[in-house]
Amino acid sequence: MALQWKLVIDSRNAPAIADFWAAALEYEVEDPSALIERLLAAGHIGEEAVTEHGGRRIFRGYAGVRHPEDPFDEVSGIGHGRRLLFQDVPEGRTVKNRLHIDVHRPRGTGLDELVARLEGLGATRVREEDQGPAGHWWQMRDPEGNEFCAS
Repeated sequence: MALQWKLVIDSRNAPAIADFWAAALEYEVEDPSALIERLLAAGHIGEEAVTEHGGRRIFRGYAGVRHPEDPFDEVSGIGHGRRLLFQDVPEGRTVKNRLHIDVHRPRGTGLDELVARLEGLGATRVREEDQGPAGHWWQMRDPEGNEFCAS
């Protein structure tokens, strides 16, 4: 049986970068506020573990995004399918990412349209790649500097 997984990405500002990737991929930001209220009421966590972002209570230093069509837990907001989890870490990124996301444009749309939309969300172009039959794409960076490709 295949295993379930999520991609965990170190970040400087988990809620902000989750907002970027949710918009870029047209995913949904997970809403853990109901779970947080239960954990606070039961005394399992303290207020120091929580912050607010976008009008919701979230776990400090963490934010997840999930595919809108995949199942998710109604209480925790955690997705059970395609999911990215962002976690704040104290150190900054110092070398090129060894793993990156490729964002593919929808059928019938142009690469320029996708790249412009991603730039409007805060991404930056790094360089254009043309590999002949292998395709044409842009290497880009998200607002925290993580590399990804748009094709």
